[in-house]
Amino acid sequence: MKKTLIAGLVLAALASAVHAQDANTTSGTTDNSSNAANNGGWSGSGEFGYAAARGNSRTDNANAKLTLNQENELWKNNFFLNGLRSKGEVQVQDEQGNTINRFSTTANRYETGASVGYKLDTRSYIVGAARYDHDDFGANLWQGTVSIGYGYIALKNEQAELSFEIGPGYKRYRPADQTITEPDGTVVKTRQDTESEPVARGLVNFKYRLTGNTALEDTFLLEAGSKNKYYQNDIGLSVSMTKKLAIKLGYQVRFNSDVQEGIKHTDTLATTNMVYNF
Repeated sequence: MKKTLIAGLVLAALASAVHAQDANTTSGTTDNSSNAANNGGWSGSGEFGYAAARGNSRTDNANAKLTLNQENELWKNNFFLNGLRSKGEVQVQDEQGNTINRFSTTANRYETGASVGYKLDTRSYIVGAARYDHDDFGANLWQGTVSIGYGYIALKNEQAELSFEIGPGYKRYRPADQTITEPDGTVVKTRQDTESEPVARGLVNFKYRLTGNTALEDTFLLEAGSKNKYYQNDIGLSVSMTKKLAIKLGYQVRFNSDVQEGIKHTDTLATTNMVYNF
């Protein structure tokens, strides 16, 4: 996680360095198609957000994202790395049974994955994908999925893009520890066994340019098995300030159908990040 945060800071510094270079541009568009064409179809973006509160409350929140994409006549590839960490004051009981405030970690998550797509024609492609997710406070401590499937680009022009992926896969995951409170008040955590099952994977990705400098993107992921069904939706609205630098509002929803007692099915995350496109 520390490496992820450092990477986010580096990206923010790079964004500041290129701001002067882009300041003379009159258009805020983030269209990097010409740069991608000169780099074998590669493009990418880095995001970083941080918030801290002191005084009557004390919290620290940081998240960082890195995305790389490649699309040319033969390939449609993607790589991503995300990290989230938060700390805040929580109430706990000490050894004497007194309630005290303690500055403790309240969120610690990282996720990485990649997909490799080989184009059959201008719209169809075969895709292999892998994803790994670790979450200390989620329904599953970790989960990993590999899959192979078929992809189809239903729409692609200067304003909008819509693509679908579907296929079979295999998933392994370890549910979060089960917490049991004994009659004497002692809290006991029981480690859960690792689960595995075949799944059906589906992905829908939609992009739409609202104006010359404003773009909307929504990605829906499905990994459905007989034991657990996992859904994730990420929607983001980005507003470009220069060709490289943008502000992005994001909202993520994650859902697990099978959870331990006392753990919620749904997790949400709202972010406001600085984005550097390259």
